[in-house]
Amino acid sequence: MGALVFPERADLVGAVGETTGGFYLRRVRDRMRSDPVGRSILDRAPRITDATLERAWGEPPGTFGREWAEFMGTRRFNPRDRPPVRFVDDPELAYVATRQREVHDLWHVLFACPTTVQGELALKALEFVQTGSPMNLLSAAMAPARLPATQRRQLRRLYYPWAWRAGNRAADLMCLDYEAELGTDLEELRMKWRISPAPAAAE
Repeated sequence: MGALVFPERADLVGAVGETTGGFYLRRVRDRMRSDPVGRSILDRAPRITDATLERAWGEPPGTFGREWAEFMGTRRFNPRDRPPVRFVDDPELAYVATRQREVHDLWHVLFACPTTVQGELALKALEFVQTGSPMNLLSAAMAPARLPATQRRQLRRLYYPWAWRAGNRAADLMCLDYEAELGTDLEELRMKWRISPAPAAAE
């Protein structure tokens, strides 16, 4: 209930996702194993850390890394703020869950999705399209009840259709080496990975 009422609470959403997501985590893991980049990520198990953010701050303006660093800085976010995975016993599946959690803020930047409740729900809908996570589906379906009627209509008519299109059009987000692209121009990277930014009205 807490995750539905407060979809911006990563700890609550993460706990529910872990306890309900065994099937989807295995499916994402198998998809990563069948992809060269995804398999490399599973083998290396890279982590998004303070060192990653420090490196991103050193990238030129307009690059993916710098845009992410500024996104994190203006919101006073930190990579270590993400809660650890606690309820997944299989080490590889736990890493898949960790990876999805740690790259979430990178997706905000790639898709130009705000960190409002409305923006979070739109991105969760996109995550469901990409990963099949039942928690993301539940959040997108139930949490809008706390929003004003006008924002609920915008979600249904604008942002959820965008999430469906963008999620299906984009490259497999779990099989991307984000750390290797921190110095790449953000717009070039969006073209490379077929990223469709969120509607500007989502702000």
